[in-house]
Amino acid sequence: MIQLAIFEDYQSLSRQAAKHIVDLIRKKPNAVLGLATGSTPLGLYQELVNMYKESKVDFSNVVTFNLDEYVGLPHDHPQSYYYFMRQHLFSKVNISTANIHFPRGLFEDAGKACREYEQQLQDIGRIDLQILGIGSNGHIGFNEPADRMTLETHITELTRKTITDNARFFHDSGEVPRKAITMGIGNIMRARTILLLANNDTKTAALNAMFSGVIDPNIPASILQLHENVLVFVNREVAKNLKYRSTALVN
Repeated sequence: MIQLAIFEDYQSLSRQAAKHIVDLIRKKPNAVLGLATGSTPLGLYQELVNMYKESKVDFSNVVTFNLDEYVGLPHDHPQSYYYFMRQHLFSKVNISTANIHFPRGLFEDAGKACREYEQQLQDIGRIDLQILGIGSNGHIGFNEPADRMTLETHITELTRKTITDNARFFHDSGEVPRKAITMGIGNIMRARTILLLANNDTKTAALNAMFSGVIDPNIPASILQLHENVLVFVNREVAKNLKYRSTALVN
């Protein structure tokens, strides 16, 4: 079931998303969080850092798994997703390094790297709360539009659209890696709760497809319609062109 909540602006969306996570950690101090990168969750992470500084949350027993990583980028590369998470969250709260899990972007054996991360995911059981963004082409994680969906951790070729969208984080599009290692659709769907955030109207078409009642591998996010508990947080800019709003909770 998908529940849609509409917020006045990005700040209030981010604040409520952070509150949702903090409430979970208070109830379950060793909660397993699935984390996403990109511009969309930046506000969420800033709010979590602020709440940590205000002694409202303790990350010491929290376990994290990140969705994906660029292939070919080391942890210390400024555009690697590990670097992003360290800069915006990990280095600013009291999370244990041993509890941070990331797919490896540098490897000699791609199959082995995927199997290792998949085993870590299987060993943990179920992620309690998975944070997602959504690509303008409907991708979640780096599960790109394709003829079929891949369930487990895998290496994916990034589409031209994704490369173009992500080029803003690099000096030019030629620097954007062409491959990524990502959780599969099955990994995402095993999460107990999914919290998807969208604050840009370029995502509206993908969101409309996600609410359409049709499962289409060319819109990977459409699979979320089959999940038992999906929360979708959007701001009014995104909501104004959504076709499916019967479940909306306006804030």
